[in-house]
Amino acid sequence: MIDNTRRSRKHGARAAVISIFVFLLIWQAATTFTSLGILMPSPIISLTAFFKSFVQPIGPYPIFIHIYWSLVRVVPFYIVGAIAGIILGISMGWYKPVAAIFRPIFEILRPIPPIAWIPIAIVWFGLGEGSKWFLIFLASFMNVTINSFAGARSTDPVLVGCSKMLGASDWQIFTTVVLPGSVPYIFAGLQVALSSSWATVVAAEMIRSSEGVGWIIISSQETNNSVNTLVGVVAIGIVGFFLAVIMREVEAVLVKWTKRDI
Repeated sequence: MIDNTRRSRKHGARAAVISIFVFLLIWQAATTFTSLGILMPSPIISLTAFFKSFVQPIGPYPIFIHIYWSLVRVVPFYIVGAIAGIILGISMGWYKPVAAIFRPIFEILRPIPPIAWIPIAIVWFGLGEGSKWFLIFLASFMNVTINSFAGARSTDPVLVGCSKMLGASDWQIFTTVVLPGSVPYIFAGLQVALSSSWATVVAAEMIRSSEGVGWIIISSQETNNSVNTLVGVVAIGIVGFFLAVIMREVEAVLVKWTKRDI
């Protein structure tokens, strides 16, 4: 079993490397042999600029400082949004009065993308960090809530019935049946929410900032610097990839029975 898992991971890693190489090859060919090269730089130029940005500042800071500032904005309010989402989602999924009160409001707000909240965020929290935190919180909260709700609703009624027959109280059923059964759904929501929160940092840093990977993209667009724009895009993609890997490893440790290969 372990050998099969290792073999599967090796095949997956090999396929990932090949797919990235093919993508870069197509990109290089398109910018070399078509007019696309007039509009955007090749992957060689973009990746060279990305690695140079670790020692040559973009704006006031090198790239790793911009990444640090974006993570400082994302991580705390991703966690706050996730905690709030777990509480509300599980409560709506298991307690009908809570669902009756909060689910209609949640279903109205859920389809609204975080970027649509920018004007309201500015009115409520001003142009400082508060509006950025609010957008990131929303991106995390919405995704975790809907998955936690689905997890609580998917609780096996047979297990609930058996627990009641054995004399378990409602609280015992909630803590020993509902919550453990919801954990895989919660982690799926946490994974999606992490990616969504990290992507939202671009929109969040559109609101008056002087640092962050989102700021790199916005400021580069203003100066028509397509190389730095792609440097910011590459940074977001690489950091987002590592955040996803970290989350999957955490899930593999804490929820071994739902380990995923993707």
